[in-house]
Amino acid sequence: MNLLALAVTLFLVLDPFGNAAIFHSILSKIPEERRRTVLLRELLFALAILLGFLFIGKHLLGFLGLRPATLSISGGILLFLIALGMVFPTRSILGETGDEEPFIVPLAVPLMAGPSSIALILLTASKYPAAIGSIALAVSGAWLVSAVILLFSPAILKLLGTKGTRALERLMGLLLIMVAVQMFLDGVATYSASYAK
Repeated sequence: MNLLALAVTLFLVLDPFGNAAIFHSILSKIPEERRRTVLLRELLFALAILLGFLFIGKHLLGFLGLRPATLSISGGILLFLIALGMVFPTRSILGETGDEEPFIVPLAVPLMAGPSSIALILLTASKYPAAIGSIALAVSGAWLVSAVILLFSPAILKLLGTKGTRALERLMGLLLIMVAVQMFLDGVATYSASYAK
């Protein structure tokens, strides 16, 4: 297992540059002195959820009777749809919160710890059950880089501008499309090989 490749893939899935504008918009309704505290809390919630699925993933898949090939195919489709949304952005701000302070939803879930990142973690954990500690390190690394970007997102958004942010997100989406297709093909190959037996 290539830990660096996993960390980079998960970083692309977490999409901090794409989420920066959404986070900024939601947090703009909160008093300025509270924003960094709320953001840090939500990021920690997201990390706890991601690591939670990593450590209980094997038991969850066994309980649901899901095979790794099924998870790989469905995860590839889901990642592909997420990546298409990055390349051709049409999404609106998720989970309109009014003037209320966000709590877990929508910042921690689904913007950071979303279905695609959870599916990727479950798939990796099912393929490499003996490397849970290493996977946790890759997850934490991807989360840390994403968290730093989001914590400094006001300055980054100002530096890159709207067009620069969109261009960067689309580039990340293109890379993620290739990862998604490869994940789908790996799942199909695994399923075909097991069916042939």
